[in-house]
Formats: sequence, C-alpha cells, structure tokens
Amino acid sequence: MRIPPRITRIGAAGALASALLLGGTAVTAAPAAAVTHPATAYATTAHAPAVHLKSVGDICYSDLPSQAHDTLKLIDKGGPFPYPKDGTVFDNREGILPSQKSGYYHEYTVVTPGSPNRGARRIVAGKQTEEDYYTSDHYESFDLVDRGC
Repeated sequence: MRIPPRITRIGAAGALASALLLGGTAVTAAPAAAVTHPATAYATTAHAPAVHLKSVGDICYSDLPSQAHDTLKLIDKGGPFPYPKDGTVFDNREGILPSQKSGYYHEYTVVTPGSPNRGARRIVAGKQTEEDYYTSDHYESFDLVDRGC
C-alpha cells in the first residue's frame, strides 16, 4: 500500500490557512451576497437563486474519539494499518472535499469498538501535512481535523 506524500509541516496557522484556501467559498462574476459557515456555503447572484454548496466542517483533535487519535498516529508513522483497505485512494465521489486529482486523498479506518466490520468511521488524508478529514457517517459529512485545539 502506498502512503500519501505530504508537504513539509507548515504549523497550525498554516494548516488553518491552507484549509480555508482549499475549502473556500464560491466566487461569482456578478456582485454577490455570500454567507459562509464552516459546514455550509451559500451564494447568490443577480441571475440565479441561492445555491447550496456542500462544504467541510471542522473538529478539534481533542473532540475526536480515541480511536481516531490512534489512526492519525499510524498515518503520521506510515503504518502498519489494521485493515487491508487502509491507505487506498479515496475518490471523493460525494464531492464534499475540495476537488483534487485522483490519488490526492487516501482513506483509513477508524476502529469502531464492538463493530463486526470496519464500521462507518474514517480519516481521509490529503497530501498536505495535517490535512486530515474525519467522517463518522461513512462519507456523508466531513470535518477537517484541527490539531491546535
């Protein structure tokens, strides 16, 4: 399995700035009124009604389940991972994460105690250092992990 390459560490402030740039709001050519929330973005223009855009929320590292901490540590170390599918390419078919070329994102299982299978929890890692997204609902929603809190 291939571990995604990461850009050199840029620190918490740089990671937050990168996340904001990667998950920015819609840009329109016409004057627009835009309201942005970490989990949702809306944009309106003179020619179109409000359009709902899927976006990424955020979660403090300290608010993650302990098993997600374990997974993030394994990702940082490069493994070994407990499941054969860990480290495989995540295609972002849901379109929630920032659009990137195929192979940019990789998925890793967050162990769910008592589950007879992999469960629904995952970390999806981008190529940038500390660009990690947590989902507890099998890709229905994502939160960018903020390691600074």
